[in-house]
Amino acid sequence: MKIEHIALWTSDLEKMKDFYVTYFKATANDLYENKTKGFSSYFLSFETGARLELMKRTDVSEEVTGEKLGWAHIAVATESKTAVDELTEKLRAAGFEVVGEARTTGDGYYESVVLDPEGNRIEITC
Repeated sequence: MKIEHIALWTSDLEKMKDFYVTYFKATANDLYENKTKGFSSYFLSFETGARLELMKRTDVSEEVTGEKLGWAHIAVATESKTAVDELTEKLRAAGFEVVGEARTTGDGYYESVVLDPEGNRIEITC
């Protein structure tokens, strides 16, 4: 088995799509809309075949900041420590919050942690 995709509720579908396309080289499909349900989504595909579904629905609006039970983060692998550092600085310069500076973790990853436009954690690793 393999994970087919991960889905994420969002309040700003276009902003989130643009973020992942711009900084993580995702490719977005055409917008899907079901006006009866007030639902719209994009599937974002990454070079490795992984996919992220960004979803918005008119009745889903609760925002929670900080850590909470449930999914903690997604991790995106780069090819080198230099790539981790460069992407981290590119995101910082664009105004995104870096909540974990680049470092080697106890389990051997070199990583930084940034927040996407809605506060979801992304580990940038190699």
